[in-house]
Amino acid sequence: MSRERRIGAQYNAARGGGLTDRVSTHMRRKMYARFMAAGVADDDRILDVGVTSDRAQLASNYLEAWHPRKDLITACGIDDASFLEDVYPGMTFVRGDGKDLPFPDASFDWVHSSAVLEHVGSAQEQARFVAELHRVSRKGVFLTTPNRWFPVEFHTVLPVVHWLPKPWFRALLRRLGHRELSREENLNLLGRRELDDACAQARLPEWRIDSVALLGWPSNLLLVARRPQATLMAAPRGDAAHAG
Repeated sequence: MSRERRIGAQYNAARGGGLTDRVSTHMRRKMYARFMAAGVADDDRILDVGVTSDRAQLASNYLEAWHPRKDLITACGIDDASFLEDVYPGMTFVRGDGKDLPFPDASFDWVHSSAVLEHVGSAQEQARFVAELHRVSRKGVFLTTPNRWFPVEFHTVLPVVHWLPKPWFRALLRRLGHRELSREENLNLLGRRELDDACAQARLPEWRIDSVALLGWPSNLLLVARRPQATLMAAPRGDAAHAG
């Protein structure tokens, strides 16, 4: 039996400041730039769903760290991340579940969520999460999730084993000591097709799935789901769009 491997608040075993963390930070810089390019105005109010209590990794809660208008950010998550209000004065933290957000419809211009969707459970729960983010947005949703079909699985840093059928992958994780990550409620990776299905189940009126690449391979999927009134904004570069 393998030794049980513990995961941090970021749902991974990476060491803060290590190579994996530095690569992740580099990719998150790219994704933040793509978020801003999606049409975020200087005075837009932003809800960031899924902030974490992690303080060890370089790019935890990167939106709060990098966005210049802290006063326009509300951060929400199931972890107690109230320390963010002290670290980034002006922003607001609200504890809550992304599948049942404590805000009225269209409360924020943009809703942002980074690498949370793969941790909310089954395909049905993922669709519920997407629908809830869309409900509280006025202009649109920007969401990122690791691409299941990238050759390295980011949370375990294991190569290609996550390409196995999901029950086989989870059984292998248990044998390797990744018992927490073997549970669907903790890790349920998506490819483009699964993300597309989640948007359809969430009944989004329109959405677009883009990606960023690491070493030429799409490593992270980017979902941009604009509200109809926001469709005249500059469209991001991408290769898949849908309208329901």
